[in-house]
Amino acid sequence: MTIPVQLLLKKKEHFERDEHHVPSDFHEELFRLEAEGEWVVQRVPEPYIEVATKYGRPKKIPVAGMWHHKSCGQCGHIPGYSTSIYWVMRRLGIDYNDPRDQTSCTAWNYYASATSNAAAQAAVALRNFSAAYETGYFPLIHCGTSYGHYKEVREELLHHPALRAQVRSVLGKLGKQMVMPEEIIHYSEWFYAMRDRIAAAQVLDFSGIAVTVHPACHYYKLVEGDAIYDPDIYGGQRTAIVTGLVQALGAEVRTYSTWFDCCGFGFRHILVQRDFTRSFATQRKIEVMKEEANPDVVLTHDTGCVTTLDKSQFAAQAHNKNVGVPVMSEAQFAALAMGAHPYKVCQLHWHSTDYRPLLEKMGIDWREAWAEFERDADKLRRGDQQFLTWEDVDA
Repeated sequence: MTIPVQLLLKKKEHFERDEHHVPSDFHEELFRLEAEGEWVVQRVPEPYIEVATKYGRPKKIPVAGMWHHKSCGQCGHIPGYSTSIYWVMRRLGIDYNDPRDQTSCTAWNYYASATSNAAAQAAVALRNFSAAYETGYFPLIHCGTSYGHYKEVREELLHHPALRAQVRSVLGKLGKQMVMPEEIIHYSEWFYAMRDRIAAAQVLDFSGIAVTVHPACHYYKLVEGDAIYDPDIYGGQRTAIVTGLVQALGAEVRTYSTWFDCCGFGFRHILVQRDFTRSFATQRKIEVMKEEANPDVVLTHDTGCVTTLDKSQFAAQAHNKNVGVPVMSEAQFAALAMGAHPYKVCQLHWHSTDYRPLLEKMGIDWREAWAEFERDADKLRRGDQQFLTWEDVDA
């Protein structure tokens, strides 16, 4: 099906830059507050790659030396998401820190229930930033919600001295410094910045794979000026994240009319109106993708988006809806392209929608891969070893 350009761009002029409403660069205030002793600014370590944000400001993305701010939803529901991020970095020889003292960002509490308060939310954010600063590694945020929330926290702290005073009091009791990173960086920005190196390590041909992309709301709709755009991708009218990586890997990106819509997760929706969430995810997103683009896989870059778009499809299948498209993160997709094991690394058996036809199209023997995984699982069941090592994963 051919979609009119007007529909694809959703009134392109609405998204074009309005030079009269471009927000100022926050860095000037960030460094002014540091000079006045309000906090420490952790600089992006060298080497770094500069990418362009929505309004043209360059953003520094570190190549290495990152402190991984993990996602509670990834670790609990999509463990192959996090392990794929780590695996790609290890395969590229990237040094990183996997912290044991990170706390949840508590943004779910903030967005879903509104039972917290600004000081508590900001204190959690700066407590984690301080923990990263103490290690010498720079924070890399796995979760799109944490990323968006921390950007909002930064905006509040930049402009409200009373809030900074409250947070300073809390952190003082914890023995922590007031630390704000020079940039707040999402893991998918690292994948985008490193896309050429990732593509150079690719071992599978993805030229026959068709992809649709769901850009995560909390990535580019919250403090939108920090999101990455590229004039060569969608004419600079949509965020370049995920799409740029997919193109570098040689896969075909197909568009669809409801790309701007939420995945349906919506935080409060998923808690109190789950049927609405499932209906929105399948009827506004998956069915539209199937009818307009017919992709082999849906890729996104946030915990809630992968979960919702993947796990909502079982209910729609029970009602004979036009669904049945595998969903994963672009980190898992990139890891597979680089030769990662679909079960030991990407852990696709945690996903609900059938991904096996996709693996076959990628040239991956999923039956043999599953047999290998089962052999390793048997070792764990027998107590021959306590856990899988990176050597087991790469075997």
